[in-house]
Amino acid sequence: MEKKIQFWMLVLVLCAPLTGLWAAERGFVAVPEGRLYYEISGEGDPLIFVHGHSLDRRMWREQVAFFEKHYRVIVYDARGYGKSSKQREDLRFTHCDDLVCLMDALGIEKAHMVGLSMGGFIAGDMLAMHPERLLSCVLAEGHIRSTPSINEPMTNEERAAKQASIDAVLKKGMRTYKKEWFESLMKGGSQAERMRKPLWRQIRKWDGWQATHHEVHCYYAREAMEVLKERKPDVPTLFLSGRRPTGKQRTNPSMMNYLKHSRHEYIDDSGHMCNMEQPEIFNQKVFAFLAENSFERD
Repeated sequence: MEKKIQFWMLVLVLCAPLTGLWAAERGFVAVPEGRLYYEISGEGDPLIFVHGHSLDRRMWREQVAFFEKHYRVIVYDARGYGKSSKQREDLRFTHCDDLVCLMDALGIEKAHMVGLSMGGFIAGDMLAMHPERLLSCVLAEGHIRSTPSINEPMTNEERAAKQASIDAVLKKGMRTYKKEWFESLMKGGSQAERMRKPLWRQIRKWDGWQATHHEVHCYYAREAMEVLKERKPDVPTLFLSGRRPTGKQRTNPSMMNYLKHSRHEYIDDSGHMCNMEQPEIFNQKVFAFLAENSFERD
């Protein structure tokens, strides 16, 4: 019996880095007509990571292991993903407003923020609509969307186009759709294979709701861009882009024209999922940027 207990204790210890088992705090916070799941580890200035579409908080596993030694790291599942509440076609919300609710519930007045892809859309909304809540911001492979805002009703043309997309997904089947989406994210550089298993593990668990339903406008999007142009927030901002050897180099995002302190850097030999494909380089670039914009507490 004692040997069996020792065996399972060993298993738990070995699995802890992969599962977030030893997160100092975990739980749910309330958002309008729903809740968000979160995990916190480490101490220091708050650092929030915002995941991409079809994924969840687990995409940041290698960032949590690195940054929790220096910061109070918060990862969470956006509404419609992971352990958080499901989306509904009749529920108006924005991921940005949900994130503000999360920060309020956790007593976080200001935080450093890192978002990738969809997470960059959300962080971009935060930059425009709530710059006072940010110490700094990193947008990797994502920025303010050019799509309609939550405050713009869905047009008949938009609804028809979405229905055609839904019909196409249902015709091919969800598993085939997920496989195609997964393979598109796997198009990276020489290190892409290292992320194959953890990336598929998340996409396989994703329920695909957003691909088969009329999702509401859940970003401030082009409304946020107009606000950004007017406010020109004084938030230190880093844009990160993966750069494949044979890929087209991304130009500077137009957002940079309206941010007083911003720059654009590349992660070579990497595709869209640069934090999972090249985690060491990603972590080094983000850590150096945060070090420039972190201040000693009194």
